[in-house]
Amino acid sequence: MKSPKFSTNEAERLQAVKSYNIIDTLPENDYDNLTELAATICNAPISLITVLDKTRNFFKSHYGVSFNETPRDVSFCGHTILNDDIFIVEDVSKDDRFFDNPLALEHNIAFYAGVPLINKNGFKLGTICIYDFKPRTLSISEIKAMKTLGQQVVNLFELKKKNDNLNAVTDELQQRNHQLKSFASLVSHDLKSPLSNIISLTDLLKQENQNNLSKDSLQYLEYIEDSTTILKDYIDGILKYYSANELLESAKEDITLSEIADDIKQILIADNDQLLFDDAKIKSVNKAALSQILINLVDNALKYNNKSERIVEITYQLLPNHHKFSVKDNGIGIPLDQQEEIFEIFKTIQNDFAKSNTGIGLSTVKILVEKLNGVISVVSEIEKGSTFSFTIEH
Repeated sequence: MKSPKFSTNEAERLQAVKSYNIIDTLPENDYDNLTELAATICNAPISLITVLDKTRNFFKSHYGVSFNETPRDVSFCGHTILNDDIFIVEDVSKDDRFFDNPLALEHNIAFYAGVPLINKNGFKLGTICIYDFKPRTLSISEIKAMKTLGQQVVNLFELKKKNDNLNAVTDELQQRNHQLKSFASLVSHDLKSPLSNIISLTDLLKQENQNNLSKDSLQYLEYIEDSTTILKDYIDGILKYYSANELLESAKEDITLSEIADDIKQILIADNDQLLFDDAKIKSVNKAALSQILINLVDNALKYNNKSERIVEITYQLLPNHHKFSVKDNGIGIPLDQQEEIFEIFKTIQNDFAKSNTGIGLSTVKILVEKLNGVISVVSEIEKGSTFSFTIEH
């Protein structure tokens, strides 16, 4: 018996084998189907898909035998990966490399044919092979079929590697997103309280010293208060943005539009404001997500409105596959060339109304709408108002 030699690039080959994470994995139907097909096409009692580690020959799939590995130094496949083409031993008993091979003797192996599994970088990872108990030859069509099956095994290896890499990237992104959400929550908790104190103390200082401070000093206090409010809005917006996915987990339910409108009234509507809405019945909707969308849109409609009487109207329409909502206001409007940009996170729109915005609210709205399998759009005219329309799937 002659043990197979190692390839000249064995260290690199082993590294390539390791990169596929195939060794010691469980059986899979995709591979088992190929070994069964190889055995059927070639009328062979045994068929294997093997991967050669440093000291062993691991069977990713085994048809016709119960064990799943053999020592590499007595393996036929160790010889196969030293070749660039199919390796055939028509009569084991007449081949000085195998006639006294312990595996051949123990299992009465008389014939072997193996195709090396060669990846795109030229490394031979293992084989797809067949064994028989009698000496024989392979036909041209059987040889072609074995080579084709070998390529399919390599394709499965590559697909597994891509999926593993994708899963690793996905896991890393999920971990980073979790860390970012935790950070946003921590920032919100640790910064909102002192910011609220600054706003309150600034307002108190301004009230108590209304007649003692100069006009410029009072203006400076206004600047401090406005800047602190903007920073607080940023923190609130970031927290909502990274909590958006949690809203999507809420179960669907039947509601009325007035339920949400009443909540919005309590939160946002002042004495001089009007919130108009239909008392429509809405079936099978994620109330938590819908409420967040409408609150953001109504808040924006009121915030960017310079009219003495601010009017916001919410309408509803049932479509074949979607719910459609519109939020119409009589506010300052949005320039045509900026109407697409407003849904980008941290994208702020310049205006003459002296109202700053964080650029987070509408981005959160867009994320929620799209993850509810809908779309959102806006139609607006300067000084006449805007209408935001969005759909969400039933």
